[in-house]
Amino acid sequence: MPRNKKKNSKGGQQRAVQPFSDEDASIETLSHCSSFSDVTSVADEGGEASEDTAQEDFQYKLKGFIDSTVDKSAKTRQGALDGLKTAMATRILYEFISERRMTITDSIERCLKKGKGEEQRAAASLACLLCIQLGSGIESEEVFKTLKPIFKTILADGSANIQARQAVATSLGLCTLVAEDDILDVQATMECFENLFTRSYARADGTCPSINPQTSQLHVNALLSWALLLTICSASQLKDILKKHLPRLQQLLESDDVNMRIAAGETIALLFELARDIDSEFEFDEWDELCNKLNALATDCNKHRAKTDKRKQRSVFRDVLKAVEEGDFQSETIRFGTERMTIDSWVRKRTYDAFREFVGSGMNYHLQANEFIRDVFELGPPILVDSATMKAMKISRFERHLHNSAAFKARTKARSKFRDKRVDVGEF
Repeated sequence: MPRNKKKNSKGGQQRAVQPFSDEDASIETLSHCSSFSDVTSVADEGGEASEDTAQEDFQYKLKGFIDSTVDKSAKTRQGALDGLKTAMATRILYEFISERRMTITDSIERCLKKGKGEEQRAAASLACLLCIQLGSGIESEEVFKTLKPIFKTILADGSANIQARQAVATSLGLCTLVAEDDILDVQATMECFENLFTRSYARADGTCPSINPQTSQLHVNALLSWALLLTICSASQLKDILKKHLPRLQQLLESDDVNMRIAAGETIALLFELARDIDSEFEFDEWDELCNKLNALATDCNKHRAKTDKRKQRSVFRDVLKAVEEGDFQSETIRFGTERMTIDSWVRKRTYDAFREFVGSGMNYHLQANEFIRDVFELGPPILVDSATMKAMKISRFERHLHNSAAFKARTKARSKFRDKRVDVGEF
């Protein structure tokens, strides 16, 4: 979403850079939306500091982080990348970032090319957060145009650090969703992901390939990014994908990796949802066999698997089985500020999970204030709420305690109705 650029009149002076703290992250100031500028001033060591002073100090820290991304010390570069990541995940910094986007992009490019391991991982995540901040438009397209070839090179390089490849697999998917403007390029990126996760498909003789846990996680990340891009494919592309991949995706349900089984199950549910959107009478030739596999995973009591894995797996596959058999989805309500958003489809769930993976605990804040994310979830422009209204809406700690207690009791009763205690017999 293109936005008008604004010049920041404040120049950057050299000063000592302090690590970005949780206190910094809690200051909810917006640099490009004046309606949110009426916030409570932040207490400083010398007493009360004005909002402008706090914002200026915060921007000095960010400038210091940007400068430190080219430091000779790998530890310093890593700390600078992490500081920028935390800032972008917890603030809306469009104006500040827009003026420095190419400088930040050059730093990310350098860290991806010359860094190792954790530094590359942090740089890949920062690239995605940069695109989220800039939104869908020319600015993010320029950033992605620079970084996409590097992402694809690292992803395809079997000798590259496996953690870097895992991070790139996740970042490339969301960056493509945000910043790619050509559907043919989206299709080419999906093929890059296919080249990875299809290596976990069963062999021609029906046996499963032996894959180490790190490589399996790479394939999981590639599959989830591929599933994310399914949400923006055309009907003709989806029909081809259904014919090519749906019969083979169920092979991944037999993987030894619980994360792969879950990712495959959720992707299958997503494909069925998209297929029924195209054709309400959609039929799958191997439907009975698939439902039997899903039902087995939803009631799995294999003693050779960890109890935590089985619990997680059962919960997911009960929902996946409902999606395949009945076209149903277990909706979830997300509350943020004075608003609510309902996750009512597998498409919306995959999209929400992808954004949340990068912004983390800042997701609710971005849902409130990030115009691009609000546009993705069709929430409309940010709602203007002054500090007096927000204060009046807050409930006391005692009222909150009563509400949480009541919710806990209701949740426990609801779960007990669906919990089959027999599947846990003999697992202790």
